[in-house]
Amino acid sequence: MDAWDAIRARRNVRSYTSTPIPGADIDRILEAGWRSPSARNNQHWDFVLVTDPAVLQELSTVWVGAGHIASAHATIALVIPEPPDERTKLLDQYDLGQATMAMAIAATELGVGTGHSAVGEQAKARAILGVPDGYLVAYLLGLGYPADRPLTPIQKPSRRPFTEVVHRGSW
Repeated sequence: MDAWDAIRARRNVRSYTSTPIPGADIDRILEAGWRSPSARNNQHWDFVLVTDPAVLQELSTVWVGAGHIASAHATIALVIPEPPDERTKLLDQYDLGQATMAMAIAATELGVGTGHSAVGEQAKARAILGVPDGYLVAYLLGLGYPADRPLTPIQKPSRRPFTEVVHRGSW
């Protein structure tokens, strides 16, 4: 699948098959995050890869919307240092968004579905993952082959009309 098709096929997947993802594919997905843009090239992020089913089950309890993490083949936790100020927080959140999207597109190209989640219970997430104090487990990205249907370009996406979203020259 080329990049354009991967962008058009990417969707949130929260139900996975039990088929394992090859280690080389997981590394490629992680490398996509590692290569993603970062403000001032700070790269404040760390990525924690989790494949142990018992740990995935525990992680699925750190946020009400993280239930799909329990059935994922793997999950990537995106971790950042606690930001010292609002500007750093804003830049780090933007960087994590870019890293997440890069990983999601790379995964889609490989036929691997992704489902993101926030993290509500920081202390619990840090304890599960062994993340030291002074860091935030910002997001989780579940990985697995989609249980419902394969990833193919979506012909009629459920989006606001393109002409309502795009403003040319001015609002």
